[in-house]
Amino acid sequence: MSKHTPMCPCGSNKPLIECCKPIHLDHSKAKHPEQLMRARYSAHVLGLVDFVVQTYHSSCEAEQHRDAIAESVHLTWLGLDVLNSEIAESGEGFVEFKAMYKEAGNEYILQERSRFLQQEKDSKLCWFYIDGEYPEPPPVEQTAPPAPVKKEKAVGRNDPCLCGSGKKYKKCCG
Repeated sequence: MSKHTPMCPCGSNKPLIECCKPIHLDHSKAKHPEQLMRARYSAHVLGLVDFVVQTYHSSCEAEQHRDAIAESVHLTWLGLDVLNSEIAESGEGFVEFKAMYKEAGNEYILQERSRFLQQEKDSKLCWFYIDGEYPEPPPVEQTAPPAPVKKEKAVGRNDPCLCGSGKKYKKCCG
């Protein structure tokens, strides 16, 4: 690979021009939701706010949230790790990923299971991002507090005997 051919930021180890750039130029080239998700990540790295806005599902009304989307695009993105991707029997696409980014000097990980739907756009079938779920943090293991130690009361010599005879302990069992 020539040192002038930039690699795709999506982590595919392919040149940008062979990976996400064709999808940035024609959104319908993403034939699987993972391809669109990788292109959306690359668009964040490359500052392509319009692409990110245009690849939201129409029900999201992304244009109204353009400023917030632009803020997320302009973070420092550090890497992408796709954990799983699938097209369910319902036709919905799902991609679970971790995206690492830096903000105000701190590094963060965004983990999401994104949902994608197909819809026609300009007479072409295209995948669109609709929403995502964040995984529940693992439950904190609750350990029962230690049972209080029961200290048997010591039987005094002048206490009633434990056998129930009615005599003092010292005169009976003690």
